[in-house]
Amino acid sequence: LSIFGDSMSSDDELREATTEILSACQDMAKQDVGAIIIIDMNGDIQDTIIESGTPLGAVLSAPLLESIFNTKAHLHDGAVIVRGNKIVAAGCFLPLTQRHVNKEMGTRHRAAIGISEKYDAITVVVSEETGNVSLTIAGNISLGITIDRLEELLDSCLNIK
Repeated sequence: LSIFGDSMSSDDELREATTEILSACQDMAKQDVGAIIIIDMNGDIQDTIIESGTPLGAVLSAPLLESIFNTKAHLHDGAVIVRGNKIVAAGCFLPLTQRHVNKEMGTRHRAAIGISEKYDAITVVVSEETGNVSLTIAGNISLGITIDRLEELLDSCLNIK
């Protein structure tokens, strides 16, 4: 079973979903709009985390991600949780890592590491301060990666050929 559910299992369908995330991240990075997008690999992120935000159940799209993280939007401060091709919830509060991390990393980065330490999740962060894009998986963070590198890492993590 792919993380994008029964109806989203082909490489083409996986590519389409990741393309929306990549497009949104690229646009937000150019505008220094902060974002944290969690891809819940096995659907095991606790309901308490999802319920800390606003349930959406909306189809994943770059314009929707960008509107959620618009600084004038009510939900921009929290995280978006993606399962399959759906945005399950937005404005979610996440556990922060308890590890000592670089002082230059802000709350979004600490939350990205924290959620990926506890769950099988990939987290993409766009820094509001620098516009840099980072990715966490299994508690490890790759800071300041290009959109092309983000695509490579997502393809690898999601087994897209």
